[in-house]
Amino acid sequence: MKSDLFASENMAQQATVPGMTLQNAKSVKYAVNGEMHARQGSMIAFRGDLQFERKGQGIGGMLKRAVTGEGLALMAVRGQGEAWFAHEAQNCFIVDIEQGDALTVNGRNVLCFDSTLSYEIKTVKGAGMTGGGLFNSLFTGYGKLAVICEGSPIVIPVTQQQPVYVDTDAVVGWSAQLSTSLHRSQSVGSMIRGGSGEAVQLMLQGEGFVIVRPSELKPEKAASS
Repeated sequence: MKSDLFASENMAQQATVPGMTLQNAKSVKYAVNGEMHARQGSMIAFRGDLQFERKGQGIGGMLKRAVTGEGLALMAVRGQGEAWFAHEAQNCFIVDIEQGDALTVNGRNVLCFDSTLSYEIKTVKGAGMTGGGLFNSLFTGYGKLAVICEGSPIVIPVTQQQPVYVDTDAVVGWSAQLSTSLHRSQSVGSMIRGGSGEAVQLMLQGEGFVIVRPSELKPEKAASS
C-alpha cells in the first residue's frame, strides 16, 4: 500500500529512552517507565502495559476548580509503554523546568508532565474575582512539561521598566516571580457608552516573560470548562 500518509514523519517509531518528546506539532509522545501525569481525556493512543487512573487534586484544589472553572483534571499513567497525548489539535510545546524554576500556567494549557514536577493550584494575586485568571497552575521542581496553545504563542519579555498587560482569556502562562494586579484600561463612562470590551487586564511586573495565545477563549469553550 502506498500513500503520503505513510511518510516517515507520520510514522511512530519505537522509543529508545523514557520520557517526553514531540511526535509532531500537534501531539506529544511519552515513553512511560514508572509514572507520569496528563490531563484527563488527552490520551489518543498507547501501546504496552499501562494503567490510567484519575488523580485527585486534594479538597482545596477541587473546591477552587469547582468555583472558578479553572484548574486541571489530571490522570496518572503508570507502567511501561508508550502513550500519545493531544488536545483539539492545538500546538504542543515542551518546557524543560530546572530546579529553582517556577512557571505559572493556565490549567487549560497543560497537556502532560513528568511526575518529578510539583503541581499546585494557586491564587493569582491581585486578580480579584474577574476573568479566567483567578486560579492558575504553579509548576516547580525539575522535569518536562508539555504546554498546548491554540495558534502560535507570543512570548513577551517583562522588565521593571516595561510591565505587560494581558487579557486573562488569552494568557497561557508567565514567570512565577512576576507580580500580578488588575489594570483598568477604560473609564466607567466609556464602558457604559459601549467601549472596546477590553476593560480589565492582568498587569505583570518584574523581570521575566509572559506567554499569550493569538485568540481569546471561545464562548462555547468557556461554558464547558
